Amino acid sequence: QGHLVESGGGSAQAGGSLRLSCAASGGTYSGCSMAWYRQAPGTGREGVSAIGSDGSSAYADSAKGRFTISQDNAKHILYLQMNDLKPEDTAVYYCVAPGPRMTAMQALRVMPGAIPFAYWGQGTQVTISS
Repeated sequence: QGHLVESGGGSAQAGGSLRLSCAASGGTYSGCSMAWYRQAPGTGREGVSAIGSDGSSAYADSAKGRFTISQDNAKHILYLQMNDLKPEDTAVYYCVAPGPRMTAMQALRVMPGAIPFAYWGQGTQVTISS
Protein backbone atom coordinates (compact mmCIF):
# COMPACT_ATOMS: atom_id res chain seq x y z
CA GLN A 1 0.00 0.00 0.00
CA GLY A 2 1.28 3.43 -0.93
CA HIS A 3 1.84 6.43 1.22
CA LEU A 4 1.42 10.10 0.43
CA VAL A 5 3.38 12.47 2.65
CA GLU A 6 2.96 16.22 2.38
CA SER A 7 5.46 18.88 3.40
CA GLY A 8 6.01 22.57 2.90
CA GLY A 9 3.08 23.99 4.79
CA GLY A 10 3.48 26.76 7.32
CA SER A 11 2.65 30.38 7.90
CA ALA A 12 2.95 33.30 5.52
CA GLN A 13 1.59 36.77 5.14
CA ALA A 14 -0.94 37.74 2.54
CA GLY A 15 0.75 38.18 -0.80
CA GLY A 16 3.45 35.67 0.06
CA SER A 17 4.25 32.28 -1.42
CA LEU A 18 4.55 28.70 -0.26
CA ARG A 19 5.36 25.48 -2.09
CA LEU A 20 3.81 22.25 -0.98
CA SER A 21 5.35 18.89 -1.82
CA CYS A 22 3.90 15.42 -1.73
CA ALA A 23 6.15 12.39 -1.79
CA ALA A 24 4.51 9.21 -3.01
CA SER A 25 6.04 5.92 -1.95
CA GLY A 26 5.26 2.28 -1.50
CA GLY A 27 2.60 2.11 -4.15
CA THR A 28 1.95 2.44 -7.84
CA TYR A 29 0.73 5.88 -8.80
CA SER A 30 1.78 5.63 -12.41
CA GLY A 31 -1.20 6.40 -14.59
CA CYS A 32 -3.12 7.78 -11.62
CA SER A 33 -4.49 11.26 -11.35
CA MET A 34 -3.09 13.30 -8.46
CA ALA A 35 -4.60 16.27 -6.73
CA TRP A 36 -4.45 18.76 -3.92
CA TYR A 37 -7.53 19.18 -1.78
CA ARG A 38 -7.95 21.46 1.20
CA GLN A 39 -10.19 21.89 4.20
CA ALA A 40 -10.65 25.26 5.83
CA PRO A 41 -11.93 25.54 9.41
CA GLY A 42 -15.63 24.78 9.59
CA THR A 43 -15.91 23.71 5.97
CA GLY A 44 -15.78 20.53 3.93
CA ARG A 45 -12.87 19.36 1.81
CA GLU A 46 -12.61 20.79 -1.67
CA GLY A 47 -10.44 20.23 -4.69
CA VAL A 48 -7.83 22.90 -5.33
CA SER A 49 -5.81 21.57 -8.25
CA ALA A 50 -5.23 18.31 -10.06
CA ILE A 51 -3.11 16.58 -12.68
CA GLY A 52 -4.92 14.03 -14.74
CA SER A 53 -3.63 10.66 -15.81
CA ASP A 54 -3.51 12.20 -19.30
CA GLY A 55 -1.19 14.95 -18.12
CA SER A 56 -3.84 17.65 -18.09
CA SER A 57 -4.06 20.09 -15.21
CA ALA A 58 -6.99 21.89 -13.65
CA TYR A 59 -7.60 24.45 -10.96
CA ALA A 60 -10.46 25.57 -8.80
CA ASP A 61 -11.55 29.11 -9.58
CA SER A 62 -10.05 30.27 -6.30
CA ALA A 63 -6.64 28.96 -7.36
CA LYS A 64 -6.50 30.03 -10.99
CA GLY A 65 -3.71 32.42 -11.78
CA ARG A 66 -2.10 32.00 -8.35
CA PHE A 67 -1.38 28.29 -7.90
CA THR A 68 0.61 25.96 -10.14
CA ILE A 69 0.55 22.18 -9.89
CA SER A 70 3.41 20.08 -11.19
CA GLN A 71 4.98 16.70 -10.69
CA ASP A 72 8.37 15.08 -10.91
CA ASN A 73 7.59 11.61 -12.18
CA ALA A 74 11.14 10.37 -11.71
CA LYS A 75 11.10 11.32 -8.02
CA HIS A 76 7.39 10.58 -7.50
CA ILE A 77 6.78 14.04 -6.05
CA LEU A 78 3.75 16.25 -6.57
CA TYR A 79 4.08 19.99 -6.03
CA LEU A 80 1.77 22.92 -5.50
CA GLN A 81 3.33 26.35 -5.90
CA MET A 82 1.10 28.90 -4.23
CA ASN A 83 1.65 32.59 -4.93
CA ASP A 84 -0.21 35.74 -3.90
CA LEU A 85 -1.62 33.90 -0.92
CA LYS A 86 -4.75 35.20 0.78
CA PRO A 87 -6.14 34.68 4.29
CA GLU A 88 -8.93 32.59 2.76
CA ASP A 89 -6.29 30.11 1.59
CA THR A 90 -5.82 29.13 5.23
CA ALA A 91 -6.60 25.42 5.41
CA VAL A 92 -5.18 21.96 5.81
CA TYR A 93 -3.93 20.87 2.40
CA TYR A 94 -4.07 17.22 1.42
CA CYS A 95 -2.29 15.30 -1.31
CA VAL A 96 -4.78 12.92 -2.87
CA ALA A 97 -4.82 10.18 -5.48
CA PRO A 98 -8.41 10.40 -6.76
CA GLY A 99 -8.05 7.46 -9.13
CA PRO A 100 -6.74 6.13 -12.44
CA ARG A 101 -7.77 7.15 -15.94
CA MET A 102 -9.13 10.54 -15.01
CA THR A 103 -8.64 13.91 -16.60
CA ALA A 104 -7.59 16.70 -14.28
CA MET A 105 -11.07 18.18 -14.25
CA GLN A 106 -12.58 14.83 -13.35
CA ALA A 107 -10.04 14.39 -10.56
CA LEU A 108 -10.80 17.85 -9.24
CA ARG A 109 -14.51 17.14 -9.04
CA VAL A 110 -14.40 13.81 -7.25
CA MET A 111 -16.40 13.98 -4.06
CA PRO A 112 -13.95 13.78 -1.17
CA GLY A 113 -16.03 11.09 0.49
CA ALA A 114 -15.63 8.90 -2.58
CA ILE A 115 -11.85 8.74 -2.26
CA PRO A 116 -10.72 5.97 0.11
CA PHE A 117 -8.84 7.11 3.19
CA ALA A 118 -5.77 5.20 2.04
CA TYR A 119 -5.38 7.56 -0.91
CA TRP A 120 -5.06 10.69 1.22
CA GLY A 121 -1.95 12.14 2.79
CA GLN A 122 -2.02 13.24 6.41
CA GLY A 123 -2.34 16.91 5.47
CA THR A 124 -0.20 19.98 6.01
CA GLN A 125 -1.41 23.20 7.60
CA VAL A 126 -1.21 26.47 5.69
CA THR A 127 -1.96 29.65 7.62
CA ILE A 128 -2.07 33.02 5.91
CA SER A 129 -2.25 36.20 7.93
CA SER A 130 -3.47 39.54 6.67
